[in-house]
Amino acid sequence: MAEEFRLVSNAFGHENRIPRKYCVGQHQAGTLPDMSPPLEWYNVPDGTESLALIVENVAESPDSPVPEVHWVVANIPPTLKGLPEGFNHKQIEGDKQYGDIQEGVNDSKMPGYRGPIPVGDTVLEFRLYALDSKMKVGKKVTKDKLLDAIDGHILGEAVLVGHCHGLEKAEPDKRGFISPRFHVDGQSLSH
Repeated sequence: MAEEFRLVSNAFGHENRIPRKYCVGQHQAGTLPDMSPPLEWYNVPDGTESLALIVENVAESPDSPVPEVHWVVANIPPTLKGLPEGFNHKQIEGDKQYGDIQEGVNDSKMPGYRGPIPVGDTVLEFRLYALDSKMKVGKKVTKDKLLDAIDGHILGEAVLVGHCHGLEKAEPDKRGFISPRFHVDGQSLSH
């Protein structure tokens, strides 16, 4: 019997709180680039030729489309054992271990990982697909293009779910930047 295909992170456990540095959309606050959490996978199914990752906010919210796409990654070589913290396809160009990885656009219309600005409880679902071939998704990968391409090619799926909490509200300041306010021990703190 084959062992279960698993997706994990050493930054948070399944169904647990994701550290704030991966949750707060720093790009929207105009401060730092967003940082993806480190991910690892185990027991990739036999016959896997590539992996694909889709990260979405699956929590229902009147303020945000559900599910909201935060990250799309296609053509991950099955020889990789994970993606490092802060993974960015631009930083790995020419590194053969990463092969032909393509980072797609998220719902912010930007390539790469974009952390959510959680209002209430944001539930991020990291879904990793093991595929029987490399995907032809064109130069601009989107969630919809990727899902169309992988249809009929899925050998296995692994899911990791984490929660981002604590944001009271997010309003633009005079410059148009989002300045989130967090609740910590009953006190409201500006970010």
